[in-house]
Amino acid sequence: MNPQPPPPRRHRTRHELPGHARFLTFSCYRNLPLLQTEATRDILDAAILQSRETLHFKLYAWVIMPNHVHMLLKPDLPEHPVPTILKRIKQPAARKILTAWRKRDAPVIPKITDPQGKAHFWQRGGYDRNIISKEEFIEKLNYIHLNPVKAELVKRPEEWKWSSGAAYNGKPRPGFEPDPLPRM
Repeated sequence: MNPQPPPPRRHRTRHELPGHARFLTFSCYRNLPLLQTEATRDILDAAILQSRETLHFKLYAWVIMPNHVHMLLKPDLPEHPVPTILKRIKQPAARKILTAWRKRDAPVIPKITDPQGKAHFWQRGGYDRNIISKEEFIEKLNYIHLNPVKAELVKRPEEWKWSSGAAYNGKPRPGFEPDPLPRM
């Protein structure tokens, strides 16, 4: 039997203000650890890089956790607002992962399928905050990088492959370098 989905989150208004960095969080459906494997995290990694390339947003920090994602970015406004960025990241990743799971009849499928028979990968809603001060920017950057340490996945931020933490410790993965920090 599938557990009931959580109650819908309150709708938050997005403030698309040019020049503002944004701290985003989005979660897997029912907060399940749908990104617990390297393969699923790699698929999401590729979707983030592809959307960054095509939508021209500045990506300052990110982390992919087993059940959620944090990003610190600045969208290319007005052409590519945050909802467009999220759609271009989340949709292709979810499609690719769900297709692979369906092909092998993965045991997780019933847990993410609603009574109407639709499989979900992402939880609706999320967190979106405009960052307006240097102090808050640094706080969010550190929060992102310490997430896998606090979750006891690694001992140091630079050890978590699916994060910008290594780049901030002088060990960026090729192709995954964060954009230079903005002047605030």
